[in-house]
Amino acid sequence: MILGLTWLIAFQLLGEVTVRLLDVAVPGPVVGMLYLFVFLRLRRPAADAPVVRAGSGLLRHLQLFFVPAGVGMVAYLGVLGDDWLPIAGAMVGSWFLGLVVVGWTAVGLERLLGQPRDDQPLEAR
Repeated sequence: MILGLTWLIAFQLLGEVTVRLLDVAVPGPVVGMLYLFVFLRLRRPAADAPVVRAGSGLLRHLQLFFVPAGVGMVAYLGVLGDDWLPIAGAMVGSWFLGLVVVGWTAVGLERLLGQPRDDQPLEAR
């Protein structure tokens, strides 16, 4: 487990170093996760590899990662109360924009791959 956590921390550190050197506006852990994804896709580790076991262990306790966000919400209740309308508008707008982008992507992939949708009647296929 320690070796797997070391791998995860090493990729996070690699992402942080990359972001600092290139001065890009992306969080270092996100870049590190991208590096880890590429590494795992190229290497194809076994199911009992240390990094896979560490990731599975962390996923079992995923709900604990939401505690800091909840504490932040409580700490900034005053700000949230004062600016509730723009925050709600941003949330609804981003939800709708995400919905539209996912829909367009699904339709585009369907046309690109030439596979019919499951919800269409057989006569329309």
